[in-house]
Parts: sequence; C-alpha cells; structure tokens
Amino acid sequence: MNGEAVEIRVPTIGDFEDVEVIEILVAPGDSVVVEQSLITLESDKATMEIPSPHEGVVAEVFVELGARVSEGKPILSLQVSATDASTEAGAPRAEPEPVSDSPTTESSASGSASSESKSAAMGGRGDLDAEVVVLGGGPGGYTAAFRAADLGKKVVLVERYETLGGVCLNVGCIPSKALLHVSDVMTEARALADHGVDFGEPTLDLDRLRGHKNGVVEKLTSGLAGLARRRKVEVVRGEGRFTGPNRMDVTTPEGSRLDVAFDNAIIAVGSQAVRLPGFPDDPRIMDSTRALELADVPERLAVIGGGIIGLEMAGVYHALGSKVTIIELLDALMDGADADLVEPLGKIIRNRYENIFLGTRVTGVELDDTGVRLSLDGPEAPDTDRFDRVLMSVGRRPNGAEIDAHLAGVEVDERNFIPVDDQQRTNVSHIYAIGDVTGPPMLAHKATHEGRVAAEVIAGLVSSFLDRTIPSVAYTDPEVAWMGLTEAEASERGIEVRKASFPWAASGRALGVGRSEGRTKLLFEPEGGRLLGAGMVGPNAGELIAETVLAYEMGADAEDIALTIHAHPTLSETVAMSAEMAEGTITDLYVPKRR
Repeated sequence: MNGEAVEIRVPTIGDFEDVEVIEILVAPGDSVVVEQSLITLESDKATMEIPSPHEGVVAEVFVELGARVSEGKPILSLQVSATDASTEAGAPRAEPEPVSDSPTTESSASGSASSESKSAAMGGRGDLDAEVVVLGGGPGGYTAAFRAADLGKKVVLVERYETLGGVCLNVGCIPSKALLHVSDVMTEARALADHGVDFGEPTLDLDRLRGHKNGVVEKLTSGLAGLARRRKVEVVRGEGRFTGPNRMDVTTPEGSRLDVAFDNAIIAVGSQAVRLPGFPDDPRIMDSTRALELADVPERLAVIGGGIIGLEMAGVYHALGSKVTIIELLDALMDGADADLVEPLGKIIRNRYENIFLGTRVTGVELDDTGVRLSLDGPEAPDTDRFDRVLMSVGRRPNGAEIDAHLAGVEVDERNFIPVDDQQRTNVSHIYAIGDVTGPPMLAHKATHEGRVAAEVIAGLVSSFLDRTIPSVAYTDPEVAWMGLTEAEASERGIEVRKASFPWAASGRALGVGRSEGRTKLLFEPEGGRLLGAGMVGPNAGELIAETVLAYEMGADAEDIALTIHAHPTLSETVAMSAEMAEGTITDLYVPKRR
C-alpha cells in the first residue's frame, strides 16, 4: 500500500496505568480496518481492547506479550494511504471500552451501533450496553452467552463468583466428581484384597487431595475465561439485580455499582442449598459447598438427607475414613428413582455406613466442645446422637427472588421459580430464563440445552426446548441412572408397560470386575414395543444411560435395541440383553416362555 507510516499509541484509558498486554491480535503484514482490535490489555479492574483508528497494513509491532504499557506508549506502526492519514490526523483517537471498573475475568468487545441505538431508545446508554446480558455464569449461563456471541450478538455476562462456571464448576458437580473418583479408587483398591491383591490401607494427604480437586476446577474455569475472551464476551464480576425492563444494576465485590443497559436478558441465576431452620451457623454444620472444602475428615459424620447429593458426599467421606450416618425423612433413599434400582446401593452402603435411619426427623441440635448433638425422632433412631460434623443436604431452592425480577415485570412464583415457555421466554418477551430457576429437574445438562435455545431465539433462529427426557445420574457407588418413564410413575399414572430387567450377575464383564450387584431395566410399550424408560445400577451407569436416551429420542423399540450389535464383553451389552429379554430371544439366561 502506498502512503505513510502512522504510529499507533495507547489512547486515553482513564485511570489505568502500567497495564499488561495479554493478547496481540495482529502481526506485520496484516490488513486492518477502522475499529479492528489490535491488542488486549488487562488490569486488576478491567480488560480492554485497543482499536485501530485507521485502515491500513501493519508495518511493525512494538510491544510484546506481558509488556506493561500506559497512555501514549507506541503499539505499532501502520501503513495507511495519504488521504486516510490526513483525514484522520486531526481526529481524536478511538478509546477502548473497558469491561467495567470492577474485577473481571475476561475480555470485552467494542459496541455495535445497533445495540447502542436500541438501548438509548430504551432509557439511554448505561455504563455498559449489551444486546444480550446474561445474569449468571454457570453451565447454562456461559453456554447461553457463548452461543449468543457466536451468533453475532454483543454480550455481557454477569457472574458473582471470581471465576466462570457457577456452582457446578466451582463448588458443585466438578469438584465433587473429582473427589468421588478418588473415593471410588480407594474403595476398589480395598476390594481387590478379596481377589488376592492387597495394597494395604491407603495413606491420606488431605492437602494434596484438596490441591488435586482445586486443580481440576482451576483448569476448567480458566478454560472458560479463555473462551469468553476469544468470543469477545464482556465478563463482569458482581451481583446483578434488575432495576427496570431494560436495565440492571451490578454491585461489585468492592461495593461499586455498574449500570448495564440491555436489549435482551437471560436469567441463569441457579439455586442454593436449603438450610434447615433452627440450625446455628457453625463450621461443623456444613452444606455441600463447605463439605467440598475438605477442612478435615471427621471421625463421625451425620448426613441429613438421603438424596443424590447427600449420598454422593457420604461416599466421599466414608472412603476417606469417616463413620457415616444417613438421616432421611422419607421411608426410602434417593426419592425419584425406582426402588429396585436403589436396592443394590442400599445393601452395599448399609454394610459400609454406621447407620441409615429412614423415616427419621431431626428435632433439635446442640453444640458443645465435644461436637454436634442431634435430637432424632424415628423408628430405629436413638433419641440423641453426637457427631463431629453434620452435612445438611435436604434440597435446593431457586434464586428467582434474589434478583429484583419484579422491577423488570418478570413473574416469580411462590416457590421462587420463574415460569417460561418452550422458547425460555418469561412473561416479559425480551427476558428469558434458564436452568434451576425455571423449575426441576435442577441439572446442569438441562440448563445448557435451555441456554442454547434462549440464545438462538434471541438471534432470530427457530429453536425451542422440546426435550422428551432428561437423564438423571447419582454418582454413588454403585452409580444409579434413569431416564424416561420410571416404573413408579407408570404405576401412579396407570400406564401399562412391558418390563425387562437383566441382572449383572449374568454379565461376564460385571463378574470380571467384581460387581455383580448391578442390573439394567428397560420399559416398553406392551404392544408396539417402543422404549418408554430405562434405569440401571452399577459401575458406569451414568455412561450407559446415554444409549437409552438416544434410543428413546429416536423412537427405538425393543427389536431395534436387541438387534444392535454391542461389543463383548462390556457392561453396555446389558442394554441389548434387557431388550432381548423383552423380545424373548435372550440366550445368556433361561427365561420360561410366556403362555
């Protein structure tokens, strides 16, 4: 290009000085257009991109990654046309838009004119303007934000945690599964002694185990930060609340406030653990978040609640050395799963744990120097019992009432859920909601699919959340998984089903790994044979359930599944063998023919 070289310098960047260069987005020889980002800077308060004030070709780059720059520092030289240079010479340089004056995790994009004009028409520009603001950076929230950005929208993502990922990645699904893997290996190593291989009792380094768990979390959350930066999603750390139908106020950890104007909003604020009334605030009384911190391994642990989360954490602490007592108000463990799937788990943990009290209520709690004393009311429970720590795991409640949604006109029901249609719209047409806050099941994989739908609808695509089934998995030992219609639901609703259940005691793979307690169950239509539901209990049940979900979504029948060739010997064969039992073609078991 004929013309002259123009030196591009760091423009006015407010109060920011000595800011680190974290990305260099162009190289010598690259052609750039006006407003194209050249480098990315990051301070402890904001991430910003420096745009080009000219169109031209990069001649030389003067900065390196990790360098620290301030206003006026040369960035690069740009070869521009003489006309462009003279036209722009007297014009002020374009200034970068920082994410916010609050700590953020990743980068921002320059604003679009369409977004600015819309927000101006809806009450004027804010400190930040977005075509889409996503409130909550959990699996559903970041999926929605990333999908909307991929579809060309200017996105602001507001997250209260220091890192993206929400409860699931930071203090829920991911850290718990990292610990469950360790507990599973420890349990399996102990069991191998019965097969002639004795490793001896494992030694526990709690600091290193905690470090492993934290390392898994850090790897995933830092990866999300990079994905946000590459997609130009502005990530703002803080607590967001609506102030109107197109405005949101974000309070940063330092107490400063940020006004965000938006055209569309996606509410992805999730849920929080329920705390029983009357329980004092004491570190010895934990919710699941505190339990995952692994402050110590108590000698005696009481788990109040025999649902999935309680049973998973009970398994972790038992493997690490705690004597565990389960206290469940209902007469059965893991409400929602069929009794025949929970039965093998129940038999195993009754042998492992100190006590399992069903139909039992906690009527009082006292703290003293010796621990936590619980008063109990149940058919097999003592009047009182003392524990070193107590884990409350009695469910979760949605955060719908925590965000002043009423100021935006959004309906929140009496249980703090936000009703939505099949396109994730609330009663306010440009405000959407996804994940736990929209109703059960409160599962991350439900939230991610809903997040995609909301982003696509906002972008004008034809999309809706029309799930036929959402699988559930308990990562206990053994795992329990189910999808579609359960046997209990079929009975309650008067739906006739044809049931086929294959015991893992007849599976060569299950016997080889010493886990014959499992079973796979399929439910079919009595006449047409279409798959209606499935459940399994045993190692890797959470992986095996995926095949049945796909079969269900595709409308497969018993013959389709039975004729699908499965590798041998595998646990996945049990799915095909269950279908063969329904078809009457099973050869691995003798089943008398129906008359």
